[in-house]
Amino acid sequence: MPVRIVSIFGTRPEAIKMAPLVKRLEADPDVQSVVCVTGQHRSMLKQVLDLFGIVPAHDLEVMTANQSLNGLASRLFAGLDDILVAEQPDRVLVHGDTATSMAGALAAFHRRIPVGHVEAGLRTGNLMEPWPEEMNRRVVDVVSDLLFAPTASSKANLLAEALSGQVIVTGNTVIDALRLMCTRLDQDAPLREAIDARLPAIDPSLPLLLVTGHRRESFGDGFDHICAALATLAQTGKLQIVYPVHMNPNVRGPVLAALDNIPNVFLTAPLEYPDFVRLMQRASIVLTDSGGVQEEAPALGKPVLVMRDVTERPEALAAGTVRLVGTERDSIVRAVLELVDNEQERRAFARRVNPYGDGHASERIVAALTGKPFEAFPSDTLPGYRHPLFVLQGGTASM
Repeated sequence: MPVRIVSIFGTRPEAIKMAPLVKRLEADPDVQSVVCVTGQHRSMLKQVLDLFGIVPAHDLEVMTANQSLNGLASRLFAGLDDILVAEQPDRVLVHGDTATSMAGALAAFHRRIPVGHVEAGLRTGNLMEPWPEEMNRRVVDVVSDLLFAPTASSKANLLAEALSGQVIVTGNTVIDALRLMCTRLDQDAPLREAIDARLPAIDPSLPLLLVTGHRRESFGDGFDHICAALATLAQTGKLQIVYPVHMNPNVRGPVLAALDNIPNVFLTAPLEYPDFVRLMQRASIVLTDSGGVQEEAPALGKPVLVMRDVTERPEALAAGTVRLVGTERDSIVRAVLELVDNEQERRAFARRVNPYGDGHASERIVAALTGKPFEAFPSDTLPGYRHPLFVLQGGTASM
């Protein structure tokens, strides 16, 4: 009998990372794949589902205006419990560190349904950074019996905590998704040209700084400092800034108030995934507080500056593909200008090791779920391992 698997996710980043895995599950005759989305970030989530041709069997539509985390969690538990009762899955899959992942894993645990955690074992060691994601991820790992760790470091974290689940190093599925998208962009010139036409008017003579920022721990003073830094950088005239602004009003409000109509700053709505990948390809430097971007941008050879004090992705720090710059104005300005003024250092990032995957994480996970043979991702050989995914040519990524 095929194994019945319910995959649960709710946000756009989760959907991007789960999409290649869901497609692998759907293609395997030994799996009955059921997708449940919780409906956070509705429009952004739909873009990804449509892009990858994923049709959810269940959509909880839990998003409400100005919702509290406790209110969200209560709606998630109630809705997911009904679905688990109706579907009677052999296993539940969740991803990463969101409220949806935490609630999905606990709801399954309460029903004695085995849980597989995709992207398990990431840690900062500080429950408040990132908040509440660090807590969410630890809770999911505790109740999971299959822990799909992206790297050897995340595996070591899990083993140190003496958890009961089996740990398997797979690489990260976000690199699978990036590989698929870059292949499509490289092979479809009309698509690439259409995306370029939608992006802001970028002056190729100036370095492009791509910014993403949305972490809850930066709400308030953190975002005020980030916006002040971006305004200062724009005023130097040395670079252009493109910032796709998250829809959360705690982000959108201060960003628009501080940066709207400033020369050399282009504020956009959140971009569809192909557009964002294309923008990463064209960027000179990436400034972010996102976890996924810390993995994606290095695969394209881009320098990444992380607006956080700690990261749950220490492999990137060790490999030299990212640098922590915090959220203080002067620190951000100094770090960005050092790279703007040093093209040789920017290019050096493209020659460093990206430890997060080889584009085959989804294959490994499906093999583990169905009892087929596979080889774990060879991250145990770092820092010498260099995956063969991308070679930069003319500002685009080639497979």
